[in-house]
Amino acid sequence: MKKLVHIFVSFGVLLGGWQLVVSLGNYNAALFPGPVKVAKGIVELIRKGILWEDIKDSLIRFFIGYVTAILCGVVLGLLLGLHRKVWEFINPIVQFLRPISPIAWLPFIVLWFGIGEIPAIVIIFIAGFFPILISTVTAVKGVDPVYIKVSNNFGLSKFEKLFQVIVPSVLPNILTGIHLALGTAWVFLVAGEMVGAQSGLGYLIIDARNNLRMDLLLGAMVTIGAIGILLDFLIGLLEKCVVRTF
Repeated sequence: MKKLVHIFVSFGVLLGGWQLVVSLGNYNAALFPGPVKVAKGIVELIRKGILWEDIKDSLIRFFIGYVTAILCGVVLGLLLGLHRKVWEFINPIVQFLRPISPIAWLPFIVLWFGIGEIPAIVIIFIAGFFPILISTVTAVKGVDPVYIKVSNNFGLSKFEKLFQVIVPSVLPNILTGIHLALGTAWVFLVAGEMVGAQSGLGYLIIDARNNLRMDLLLGAMVTIGAIGILLDFLIGLLEKCVVRTF
């Protein structure tokens, strides 16, 4: 109940401040609409069936890119974390590529994969891959040496040592990296959909801007924020359940 109260109060203040700025600023309603007009725009999109279709397409692209980033990041992270000498050579390259925004890769992504669905998926993959990879490698390198010694004393094979000792001990840190990567990947979803996609929330923003429908543009932004909060809550819930299980 306290969390719900905090949520309602914070969003109430946000909406109130938004309406206050619109009222006192004397802005053109077509250029900077208030919350009521944006809510009407969202209802309009829902009635036409546009919003649900764009949400569905965006979520499909997001989960393909995000799940692929998780699989590649975790598997490579485990392997590189176990082979530290190899990681010493790979790490400088990763640290060099990691700060480069996925948007900077757009011209090359379009060149290699064309326009349409793939660029958005690739950008989401890049945005999520590096945080997951680094958190996994760091977690594996931080495994208590005592666990390794005990597993060696029991004569466990490398496969058994990996899945019975290392993975359970590093799982909370890996899940934290996956959780952090979620927000980064969701942020870059919109940018990816602005390149040749004919549907999705990013395309909705571009289309609303081109048609000077700022109410629909802000409605798409509100939808992106709401889905982001929901995804963050769900991944946090999954994280807690998995940690409790292990």
